[in-house]
Amino acid sequence: MSKPLVYFLCTGNSCRSQMADGFLKALGSDKYEVRSAGLEAHGLNPRAVQVMKEAGVDISQHTSDVIDPETLNRSTYVITLCGHADEHCPVISNRDVIKWHWGFDDPAKATGPEEEIMAQFRTVRDSIKDRILKFVQEGQ
Repeated sequence: MSKPLVYFLCTGNSCRSQMADGFLKALGSDKYEVRSAGLEAHGLNPRAVQVMKEAGVDISQHTSDVIDPETLNRSTYVITLCGHADEHCPVISNRDVIKWHWGFDDPAKATGPEEEIMAQFRTVRDSIKDRILKFVQEGQ
């Protein structure tokens, strides 16, 4: 029996969807197949890689990918992590796909001194981790 496929979507597949992908692979890869993508591919954000490494999850080999319609329609769960992706997600033709929106601020838009920007990345990372833990514990 195949594992449920969880497809995390964001605008650029550079930060939030990559963090969610990394955490679910680390915390639930025995239960789920995990993918992530964006409406566009903005490249993997180095700050996201850094804060995930601090949390013990290596996403440095992830790639920034554009949404694949086939993956979208064979997913068990499609989870958008930003409002833009939620509003502009391609049409899901498979009525069995469960679509949720978990909104998180975009840490890539943080401004100010580097320590404040990194603090925003850590805050978003920790919020995503908490939501992933809840998802895994509830056995969605």
